[in-house]
This record gives sequence, C-alpha cells and structure tokens, in this order.
Amino acid sequence: MPFEPSLLFQASFWGDLSQLITPAVGETLYMVVVSTLLAYLLGLPLGVILVVTSPGHISPNPWVERILGTFINILRSAPFIILLVAFIPFTRSLVGTSIGTTAAIVPLVIASAPFVARVVESSLKEVPYGVIEAALSMGASPLQIIKKVLLTEAKASLILGITITTISIIGYTAMAGAVGGGGLGDLAIQYGYNRFRTDIMIATVVILVVIVQGLQSLGTTLARRLSH
Repeated sequence: MPFEPSLLFQASFWGDLSQLITPAVGETLYMVVVSTLLAYLLGLPLGVILVVTSPGHISPNPWVERILGTFINILRSAPFIILLVAFIPFTRSLVGTSIGTTAAIVPLVIASAPFVARVVESSLKEVPYGVIEAALSMGASPLQIIKKVLLTEAKASLILGITITTISIIGYTAMAGAVGGGGLGDLAIQYGYNRFRTDIMIATVVILVVIVQGLQSLGTTLARRLSH
C-alpha cells in the first residue's frame, strides 16, 4: 500500500513506525559494535606486523610483509556482497545459521579486518622514524617500541581510523540486510522497498545519517584532543 502523507497526522502511524524501527536500530548497533571490536582484534595485529616487517623498520622481513600484504589485498578486493554469500557455509558452521544479526557479524568481520589492517598500517607509518631510532638507542625492545612508541604516537590517527572503519561497517550492515542480516538495511528492503513504504525508507536513511554524523563528530573530537 503506497504511503499517504495524511498518515503523518495519525498517532497510530507513529506508534507502528516506532515498533518497526526501534528493534532494527538495536540490531544495527549490535552488529556494528561487535563487528568493529572483532575486526580490530584481528586487524590491529596484522597492521602492526605489516609495518614492523617492512624494509628498514625494526624487524624487516620482506617475505612476511609480501605474503601478508597479498592475503590482505585479496580479501579487500572482493566486494562485500560476494564475501557475504561466499562465506555462508563457514558462517553456518561457526554460529549454526546463516541468517540473522549474529550470522551477519562473521562476514562483516572478515570484510573489515583487512581494511583495519591497512588503516592501522597507514597510521603507524606516520610516526617519524627518528622517534623509533631514539627508542632503539635507549635499548627498547621491539615489543616496547610497538606499545610505547608506535601505538602511542599514532593514537590520534588510530582514532580517526576507527571512526572510518565503523562508518564503513554501518554501510556493510545495510548490504547484509539484503540477505536477511537484520537491522535497518533489512527493514528498508523488506518493509520500505518491497511494500512501497516510502516513510520507512526515509526514516532508515535519516537514522543512518544521524548515526554516521554522530560517530564522525565524536571521532574527530577525540582525535583532536589526543593529537600533539
């Protein structure tokens, strides 16, 4: 049934809309938060390894850097919608189902972790090597340099990277809705597009814009406070 503007003045309309959107927002936030945490749990070490094994760094190893970099590039080159479908058997074996918000987290992490690795690599390479040389001259170990020099000096850039990653994952969750992943994307497709509910389409877009703007503002503010 097409959306009629006169419905905006009916209290029952807003109640029905709220009942649909509220759980969808909760599902989207659940997917975004868990996926971002797990993506950084995997991607942060990968990014660090890419940096420290690069030529001229503290533990140069061209083979490790080349193989790891190639693997990351392969995953990054695959569109998310393809990864979403390709990893259905793996998702089903891991969480017992391939449909729903928890199932969507698996391909979200697989798609986001390589992106995180490259973002972390870019952030850590911004640290002047002179600072690293100073730490080496004082007898710091590679692990100490990673923890107290690289990650500490690049914290502002890393915060911005987290912001970019989180916003990208929000976009991925919308695509996950196309295959029953739940959240706002699923709501927009199942109720907004398939049932010609323009009001739901508009509401989901507005909510996503508000979430993205809020995250971007928060990330920029934190990065500004942490920068030297």
